[in-house]
Amino acid sequence: MPEKKSLISLFEESEYHTIKYRNYFPIYEKLFSKFVNKKITFVEIGVLSGGSLFMWRKYFGKDARIIGIDLNSDAKRFEKNGFEIFIGNQSDENFWKVFFEKVGDVDIILDDGGHTNFQQIVTACCCIPHIKDNGILAVEDVYHSYGVSHGSKGFFNPSKYSFINFCKKIVDDINYRFPGSKNFKFSLNEYIYSIEFFESFVSFKIDRKLCKIKNEVLRNKGYNILAKDLSHQHHENLPGSNKFVLKYKKFHKSFRGNLKYIVFKINEYISKKYFK
Repeated sequence: MPEKKSLISLFEESEYHTIKYRNYFPIYEKLFSKFVNKKITFVEIGVLSGGSLFMWRKYFGKDARIIGIDLNSDAKRFEKNGFEIFIGNQSDENFWKVFFEKVGDVDIILDDGGHTNFQQIVTACCCIPHIKDNGILAVEDVYHSYGVSHGSKGFFNPSKYSFINFCKKIVDDINYRFPGSKNFKFSLNEYIYSIEFFESFVSFKIDRKLCKIKNEVLRNKGYNILAKDLSHQHHENLPGSNKFVLKYKKFHKSFRGNLKYIVFKINEYISKKYFK
């Protein structure tokens, strides 16, 4: 049996031109390898010369349904090669409504489209509800959020409303599933189970079932030795005790508190260097 070719080899051998960044290939393999030789629907936004469509078909296998989306109607030429091609604007909510009415839910969406904040954000918000459980939305070239390449005169980044800041909001959104947390008016946390960051690349894992799991404290039936929690205690023989608290206690013998708030503010000040 012939050895399976690497994805980068398939990229190099594709009969039509395509452009990808080198560091994306190990990311692709990490995220997409479990879908190989499965009956999946894969959507790539951004067709251009079509080379990546052929690469993906060879990578995923004959059972994969490969769909390309582009603004340029010339991309329709690849329909004769067995690909489904849709012409439309990824920042148009109505386009996505019609698209999913025709195509149904999908397994993977790879956004290699226009890369503006608005395009990437609208695409994520419109597509995530239509990705199957265990599916993925992968977004390439998020370096644009930092004003790299086209710079501030191109995509007007950095911006408060950049795609990468939207992703940071999604991190909060995921954590707001924890009981007692607040909620966003616009939330995707019933779909997105996790988010993974790579260099210039973000991946959203979709799993509605796991998102629905109610988070609660679990205790087993093992013997409880009633160990004392010393996390916020400060004594001379206790490792990591705050020096300020130790000095304060030394001069105020009757003091029995732990100055928790003051310790937190001191540590917060020290931590600033890690945020620079």
